[in-house]
Amino acid sequence: MAKTNQAPEFPIEVDGAPYVWRLQRQPQWSSDTNAWRGMAIAVRHKDGQREAVVEFPAGRQPRFGAPMLKPQHIDPALVSNAIASAIGAGWAPLSRGKTVAIEVDENGC
Repeated sequence: MAKTNQAPEFPIEVDGAPYVWRLQRQPQWSSDTNAWRGMAIAVRHKDGQREAVVEFPAGRQPRFGAPMLKPQHIDPALVSNAIASAIGAGWAPLSRGKTVAIEVDENGC
């Protein structure tokens, strides 16, 4: 069996609808903007194809040698708020089309 590099997906329910999410990007330094970028999660409806990439603000810079962020440490309420904000911003999870990028605040709103 082929090994995939894609991160594991985690189920979550928002307003009675099933979604799956995964950690798309760790907080990291961006040489394009010469600034820190926050984490990003990719979300899709369990029965849909269209994804939304929800980007969070950078927050504080991690210490040297600090452990990497793991998806299990991300609060499900934060993910739920981010999904609700993405839907409120116009993301239609059951439609077809390109991936949508949405920026939220540190609370996922």
